[in-house]
Amino acid sequence: TNSTFFRRNRGVLIAILLLALLPFAMALFNGQSFSSLLANDPGQSKFYQGLAIEIFILAIFALSYDLLFGITGLLSFGQAMFFGVGAYLTGIMLKSFDWGLVPILGLAVVAGVVMALIFSVVLPRVKGITFALVTLGIAQVFFIVIQSRELVDYAGAEIGLQGVTPPEYLNPIDQRLRFYYVGLIAMFAIYFIYKRFVDSPTGHVCVAIRENEDAAEVMGVAAPNAKTWAYVLSAIIPGMVGLLFFFKNGNVEPHGAFPLHASIELLVMIMLGGQGTVLGPILGAFAYQGMRGYLVTSDFFKDIQLSVSGAILLIIILFIPTGAVGWLRHRFTPLRRILP
Repeated sequence: TNSTFFRRNRGVLIAILLLALLPFAMALFNGQSFSSLLANDPGQSKFYQGLAIEIFILAIFALSYDLLFGITGLLSFGQAMFFGVGAYLTGIMLKSFDWGLVPILGLAVVAGVVMALIFSVVLPRVKGITFALVTLGIAQVFFIVIQSRELVDYAGAEIGLQGVTPPEYLNPIDQRLRFYYVGLIAMFAIYFIYKRFVDSPTGHVCVAIRENEDAAEVMGVAAPNAKTWAYVLSAIIPGMVGLLFFFKNGNVEPHGAFPLHASIELLVMIMLGGQGTVLGPILGAFAYQGMRGYLVTSDFFKDIQLSVSGAILLIIILFIPTGAVGWLRHRFTPLRRILP
């Protein structure tokens, strides 16, 4: 029933409301009129909307990875590939074929499914670190292909796609407030889809696989099928994130679309928030992006971000292995009903 839904998700719904009101609160705090805010005039509120959009994109990306790592127990180093393909498809379809938002979104979903099925070929055959290395290898193949001479007219080779104008109705500069709400809606829509999957029978099978795959198979669980479903869903989501990423930046290049360090950063976000806790990846993305914003502006930390990320990951594993959500649940009993 509706009352049960609101009771179970009251913490998340409160967060949605607060984030929806955040641009107006920032405008009010900085003396900007609401009419100026709605007109997307420059100001502190518009600046913070841009930062929040980056966090929303990162949070969706983290959710997709936690579906593999936190729920199913699959360590993958190829998750950035789905993100990169989504970004490139968006840019190519806009620049070379003048497609609209809905067809591009549909193509990103189809591409994610096809790539996930390619990965699913090796799912029953390899496990653990071997699987992680295989995913890394497949991702590197896409990284090389996108820079090939055959695709230079479409993908731009090493330079990538630059200066592509997004649709006017979703321009991140002229329509920043609208883009903010699109990102906010996308993040929580993915969150509820993710939560529904985790609570489904397939989700329970994925958790059983994470705990002990051999024991699950002995009990009659079709582990390859469940892992394939998890991989398909976790591939579709980054493709959509790639679309939002390209719309926001108007450009994409190979090293930015297929970053090898993305898996490390995603691991930090998930472990920081709490792996397999549904809400943990979102909280981890907010915390990590805030930390990364400081590191980028610091002359001392700017060039050693990955080292700092690795150190943070080690500290989390040693001292708070359950992440922020797990720690809050343990220390404050009332929060167990609010934090999924």
